[in-house]
Amino acid sequence: MKIDRVLLDDIVAHAVRDAPNECCGMVAVRDGAATAVHATENVAASPFRFEVDSSELIRLWNDIESAGADVGAIYHSHTRSDPYPSQTDVNFASNWPGVEWIIVGVDKQGQTEVHSYLVDDGQISEVELELT
Repeated sequence: MKIDRVLLDDIVAHAVRDAPNECCGMVAVRDGAATAVHATENVAASPFRFEVDSSELIRLWNDIESAGADVGAIYHSHTRSDPYPSQTDVNFASNWPGVEWIIVGVDKQGQTEVHSYLVDDGQISEVELELT
């Protein structure tokens, strides 16, 4: 996915702001390029998992599609582990085929590391985030 540095910075800032809990959100894309970042509330308020209210998820999905874009990525943070999909992430990803998973690792000092993955039938492949 191509993503503007400003949009990626918004994702990272959300992860840092919500630490030590995980953050979560969606990235709208058009023609393989990110067009908007949509932060959501982690209603689980947990450092170990994220959960989005289903009505917010449906509203956001409809808003993205109404704007002529698609959900290209779901992002969240890991504050207690490396920015690599957990088994929980892999299980959740089965509901979102073709959607990238951007994970921001946030350590105790607030340092960040960002990676993006595709998860297909339980297989994890890292994909490049191309900064524009």
